[in-house]
Amino acid sequence: MTLNQLNDYFNSFLKKEDFSRDISLNGIQIQNSEPDKKEIKKVAFAVDACEATARLAAEAGADVLFVHHGLFWGGCQTITGSFYKRISTFIKNDLALIGYHIPLDANIPYGNNAGLAARIGLNLDKVQRFAEWRGMEIGLWGELPAPLTVEELAEKVLAPGEKPLAILPFGKKEIRTVGVCSGGATEDVEAAIELGLDAYITGETSHELYHYVEECGINMISGGHYQTETLGVNLVKEKLEKETGIECIFIDLPTKL
Repeated sequence: MTLNQLNDYFNSFLKKEDFSRDISLNGIQIQNSEPDKKEIKKVAFAVDACEATARLAAEAGADVLFVHHGLFWGGCQTITGSFYKRISTFIKNDLALIGYHIPLDANIPYGNNAGLAARIGLNLDKVQRFAEWRGMEIGLWGELPAPLTVEELAEKVLAPGEKPLAILPFGKKEIRTVGVCSGGATEDVEAAIELGLDAYITGETSHELYHYVEECGINMISGGHYQTETLGVNLVKEKLEKETGIECIFIDLPTKL
């Protein structure tokens, strides 16, 4: 499988064309020397494209780095300073970069929010979409198979040993309905409140939201931007391994923000 064929494979289910309002450049962001000829033998996966993940992918012998947060976000940027270090690490090592942003948040069943929903016990066949961004609904909400306390729900959100950034326990003691929207979707707690959900799960938090969440009477769990967005890249990794046999690795960085 070549780089172009690999990207076609990813897009066959992530479908960047369905998310045209996403300002990030989904798909191949940096090609290798022979995108139609060089065989892809190993693919690295990470949340972020940065100098560290590019270097670690190259050291591991990967041909491609697949990420959720790529390097290009719709505007022009000079290739200087830190940005030069990132770009040059890919080019010097003939390492290709593929990024899928909003398509990877929204995808069912391989996206971040689908991964979060499944992790807490929501049935992906019954979840509904909410949390609109630029006309695209990204989040998912549904009903738990059995009620949970906010503490029990928080334990399900993250992998063992990880801790959430914040838990705001201002809603019902027994949680039945939950909305999830990974990453920096703090403002979408408003959509969860409008739907009358018992709890809302996202990645980040803010001081400004504390009193608003308390006054509106909803439980909110902020699991960390990074921690809530490792799910999608790992689900895509597992799919690629299973369906193609290409060797895959996940590069985990120490950041938990």
